[in-house]
Amino acid sequence: MTSESAGLTPRAEDEVVEFCRDLIRIDSTNPTSNERAAAEWTAARLTDFGLSPQLLESEPGRASVVARWSGSDPSRPALLVHGHLDVVPADAGDWQVDPFAGEVRDDCLWGRGAVDMKDMDAMTLAVVADWVRQGKQPSRDVVLAFVADEEAGGVYGAHWLVDNHPELFEGCSEAISEVGGFSITVADRRLYAIETAEKGIAWLTLVAKGRAGHGSMLNDDNAVTALAEAVARVGRHKFPVQLRPSVEAFLNEVCDALGVAFDPDDVDSVLAKIGPIARMVGATLRHTANPTMLQAGYKHNVIPQKATAYVDGRFLPGGEQEFLAQLQELVGPDIAIEMLHSDIGYETSFDGPLVETMKEALLAEDPEARAVPYCLSGGTDAKSFSQLGMRCFGFSPLRLPADLDFTGMFHGIDERVPLESLRFGTRVLSRFLANC
Repeated sequence: MTSESAGLTPRAEDEVVEFCRDLIRIDSTNPTSNERAAAEWTAARLTDFGLSPQLLESEPGRASVVARWSGSDPSRPALLVHGHLDVVPADAGDWQVDPFAGEVRDDCLWGRGAVDMKDMDAMTLAVVADWVRQGKQPSRDVVLAFVADEEAGGVYGAHWLVDNHPELFEGCSEAISEVGGFSITVADRRLYAIETAEKGIAWLTLVAKGRAGHGSMLNDDNAVTALAEAVARVGRHKFPVQLRPSVEAFLNEVCDALGVAFDPDDVDSVLAKIGPIARMVGATLRHTANPTMLQAGYKHNVIPQKATAYVDGRFLPGGEQEFLAQLQELVGPDIAIEMLHSDIGYETSFDGPLVETMKEALLAEDPEARAVPYCLSGGTDAKSFSQLGMRCFGFSPLRLPADLDFTGMFHGIDERVPLESLRFGTRVLSRFLANC
């Protein structure tokens, strides 16, 4: 398909690569750097396009940008298109390229944020820039939000905006953002996974207390021992399978592509046939709790009084209290559970005019596209914006090579996005905005 058929000029397909490259070159690592430089760059672009962005800081350096792009029919509910500007850390020594150089190699743009999620930020900016130059506007108001702190839970970004500036999102009934609309090849068929659900977050600590003493003496009340036993139970535990509607719908679609009947009692056989994405899909079948850090003691020959483990807990939508109760039973009564950060699970249905518009936009660029709902094992800023009453979807469209481990790029090394995927996504996004 061509740019013109998607309502764009050819310039947009070059510009999306430039925008994404420029954003990658701004080190907006969370938390060792801040997002202000990326926010200022984004605000400057939006100003160049004729919009009036607001740059807001929750704390010095923790900056987000919000702008309202006026539609031809302001009486209609508005659409929120949001993305985050921060990225997770990257150790250059582990990468084939400098993670903040924005290098093009092997027809891909490499760098931290290439898929999480400066690609979608760039696609959004490219569409807005091109439409404004053509004198076009969306049919309804579109609120554009480029926010801080998503990678640490959104406390200084989306959550702060929702709590302190809800007026900026007035009238928004629906939202789109990251980790959805990307293609998965199953049995030579391209399924485009659109996020309709995501698990909740429970970042917590397990705390054991015992009797301090000399390391050479007998001690039957050792906090380190008690904690280690509890951590081992948590790390090896498999919570029971509970298929949420979005997960079951995804598995049904996969089975249809494979030409087999869906058996809810034999999900593992399906996961074995869908490649690397099975790691993420498998995590949405049940609650999960992964120990990630341990902390205890201060000297080799001293038994400490306290030992702490950090656990990344993710619970299915609606299952927070059940998850915490099961976790407490698992660790036992002598281990305290302390919550460091929690956020909601979220799920919406895969229906309605907006979903149909997503399907049509994908089909127009890829006649073999089949849009399917799915649940994200992680979390996004949709958690925050859903609390303003919006239906939130992951829709950052990318047609990907069948052999690319796309989900492995998130927070991984050698993160990169194919140039043609960026251009494809820009065309799809333009078609989507033209008809939503």
